[in-house]
Amino acid sequence: QVQLVESGGGLVQAGGSLRLSCAASGLTFVNYVMGWFRQAPGKEREFVGAISVSGYNTVYSDSVQGRFTISRVNTKNTLYLQMNSLKPEDTAVYYCAARSGTYLASREGPDLYNYWGQGTQVTVSS
Repeated sequence: QVQLVESGGGLVQAGGSLRLSCAASGLTFVNYVMGWFRQAPGKEREFVGAISVSGYNTVYSDSVQGRFTISRVNTKNTLYLQMNSLKPEDTAVYYCAARSGTYLASREGPDLYNYWGQGTQVTVSS
């Protein structure tokens, strides 16, 4: 049974930082591209970023490019999202997700992903 468990969410002031973690189990982590998505109230789920199996390649949405960093530690089956310079518009539930594959696609949409975590709330106050 595949499980993705996010942690590290919370309330932070604008300009602050948070680090999200996603612990994976029940799958061979090194066989999966990993991604982060977010969903704000009343909005569709939005791509944040993704990382290749090796960890050498990453891609980000324009809205978080330069502020957020994705990383993974394959020996620990763990995915991370370092979020800096947070803005109120970053407020959302953040989800990690896994999809079979090695390399990043030209479009890392949510429809590509096989497994999802339950999400962790991030709230940025102004």
